[in-house]
Amino acid sequence: FLNNLIVFMSDTVGKLNSASSIAKFMKSQGLYVSTNVILNYMSYFSEAYLTYPVGRYDLHGKRLLESNDKCYFGDVGLRNHIAGGDRSQDIEKVIENVVFLHLLRLGYDVKVGQLRAGEIDFVCTKSDSKAYVQVSYIIANEETYKRELGNLRLIQEDYPKYVISVSPLIKRSDDNGITHLHLREFLKNGL
Repeated sequence: FLNNLIVFMSDTVGKLNSASSIAKFMKSQGLYVSTNVILNYMSYFSEAYLTYPVGRYDLHGKRLLESNDKCYFGDVGLRNHIAGGDRSQDIEKVIENVVFLHLLRLGYDVKVGQLRAGEIDFVCTKSDSKAYVQVSYIIANEETYKRELGNLRLIQEDYPKYVISVSPLIKRSDDNGITHLHLREFLKNGL
């Protein structure tokens, strides 16, 4: 059970999960485990800094939501080892995990932003400042560009908004108050 749970968590990095959905997955694997046991083990992983549960923040209602956290790993290499195999399709998950960890290192309290019809990858707060961050692997076409910036444009607050990607040849740019950063620049200089 423990092995299946940590593999499941490594495979669903950056996805909304609940203990009941994990219990259903485990049942499909022939393991019958209660949601309380799953919650206990997930808290043990967190207490050991193996994983970080990230709660959701309702941007319209201005309140924390109490279910379906996302999970990120404290060590991306360990996550990749646990996930196993050729995980080249996981590049977006890995980049999102790296950005999350760096935001923590910069001293931000990080939540997942919940919009009525969408999501903001990270709502970052520190003291009296706030920033919104979207993470994308490569913004290669207009459709991806609109998708990544679209949810940020829905936020009516005047706090800084960022899109972080590894798009080739991207330099720090501004699009109506939304700053596009290359991952390398973000890791060197922060927001």
